[in-house]
Order: sequence, then C-alpha cells, then structure tokens
Amino acid sequence: MLRRTLIQTAAGGLGLLAAPVVHAQAAWPHGRTIRVVCPWPPGAANDALARLLAQKLQEKLGATAIAENRTGGAGLVGTREVLSAAPDGYTLLASAFNTAVMPLVLRGANFDPERDLEVMSRVARAPLVMVMSGARPQRTVAEVVAAAKANPRDWNIAISSLGSAGHLATIEFNRRTGANLDMVAYRGTQPALTDLMGGNTQLLIDPSFALLPATGDGRVRALGIATAERSPLAPTVPTMAEAGLPGYEFQSWYASWAPKGTSQEICGRVNALMQETMRDPAIVSRLTSQVLEPVTESIDQTKAFIRNEISRATELLRSVNYQPE
Repeated sequence: MLRRTLIQTAAGGLGLLAAPVVHAQAAWPHGRTIRVVCPWPPGAANDALARLLAQKLQEKLGATAIAENRTGGAGLVGTREVLSAAPDGYTLLASAFNTAVMPLVLRGANFDPERDLEVMSRVARAPLVMVMSGARPQRTVAEVVAAAKANPRDWNIAISSLGSAGHLATIEFNRRTGANLDMVAYRGTQPALTDLMGGNTQLLIDPSFALLPATGDGRVRALGIATAERSPLAPTVPTMAEAGLPGYEFQSWYASWAPKGTSQEICGRVNALMQETMRDPAIVSRLTSQVLEPVTESIDQTKAFIRNEISRATELLRSVNYQPE
C-alpha cells in the first residue's frame, strides 16, 4: 500500500566541483554559447555535475559554456527544453537516473529517452544505502524484516520521491523480503530524513551522498549498502548481499544527453572529455569527499547500462501496478 504523503522541500546540495585549467582546443562548430541545462535546482548533485561539464567544455574548447537550471515538473521542464532544441551541440542536458525513467512515472513525459535523446556520457554514481531510525533497537536488515513482519503497523519506509532510484529499491526490498512495508512518499530526501530522525518513519533507502553524512550522531543508523562489494565510501557498512539479499544492487547515477540527431562526433568529443575529467585525481578526490564515485565508460556502454535500468524499472513498477501521475 502506498500512502502518498507529499512534503515540499528544497533540494539538498553538493558544492561546485573545481577542476584545473587545461589547454584549449578548437572552438565548438560555430563559436556560440553552449548551454548545459540542468532540470533540477541549484545545489543538488545534478547541478554540480552540470557546472563541471560546462567548465570542462569551456576549458577544452575555448568557447563560452554555461550551466542553466530549468526546474519544474519533477525535471520535465528542463528535459523538454533540450528535447525541442536544435541538434547542433549548443543545448545539452545534465541530469540523472530520473531522466531514464521519467516516462514511466510522469503522465506528461511523452518521450522515449532512448529514442529521443542522444547519450553522451555517464559521469558519476552513488550507491543506495538503507538507513533506519536510531530510536529503534534493531541492528541488522534481518532483524528489521523479522520485526516488521511481526508488527507491520509499527513500521513504514520513506521514499524521497515517486519514481526515484530509492522508490524502485524499496519495491524490490518489499518483494524480496515479503515485509510489505507501507511506503510514505516525500518531495525530496531532506524531509524524509527529517521524519526518520524524528521517529515518524523508520526506514529510508536513498543515495549514499545524501544519507551517510547523517549517520554520525546516532539518530540515523546505516544497515546496508546496495553494492556487490563493500564500498570505499562506507567500508564499515555491510552490503545488502551480506545482509541476506544477494544481487540487491541499486544506484543513483548522473549523465549527459543531447537532442536527437546531434552528431556522433559531438557526442564522442563530450564522452572523451568527461572520461578524461573523471580520471583526474583532483576530480576523483572531490567526488569521493562528497560520497560520489566517478564513472568512465563509452557511449555504447552507457546506452547498454541505461537500457538495463529502464527494463528493471519497468518490471518493478508493473509489479506494484504503479500508474504515472
């Protein structure tokens, strides 16, 4: 049962990712300003990575590149702006997992992310973490599942937003464990986390960068991380496989796209640029300090990854008869 309690919030944030200046190369085809559209508010992870992309395009290409926040409609406003832009390389999209699944969760998102956008690069990821209220005595996932099955009315689980990676991970958690926890939907991680700290909700699965910093004072306890192996971001937190859920792997991820029809030369140049950037030790260090992991992969690898993400999201949402809103 999904109890849609929608609570307004501003996005949580990551600082701007600085990078060293490098030698400029030839200008972009016509020398106009390159716009990197971020469909999310300033201060969020998407915003920081959009600004990093704009910065590197400017450094490498010798052209003007700016990041623009075009928010609204759960990311749909900015995404539509890029979908309708000319495929000339001057309007790009920097967004996240949400872009790939948007048509599955929003009624007005009448586009196909694989058909209507050109993938350029996936640049970073954040594994999901399950946390619980520190007011509860349980210490492991197994103890939580046992307690929730014994007294289901005493337990619910927050989701930061409908259609988020955490929402899908929560559906899978319920399916795999049989706990059938009541889900309470919020508009953002921060209000969900605030309610968790206050004991109004008991569990939350969301990206590591948003949750791990909150585990230091005892009000929030990390139970498991949804990675195949223990993450260097949180080496003391057991994997969900260690907690009894083998193969339970979920992440939030961040990528860049261009309008359909943008040349493969432009997409390839952006991909090569961001692969180089994500191997820069200074960038790696900055990402790690903000509980993000750099990603370096080809366009074809990113396409295959996104295809698998969409397929899994489709299956999970169908399993609970989710209807786009």
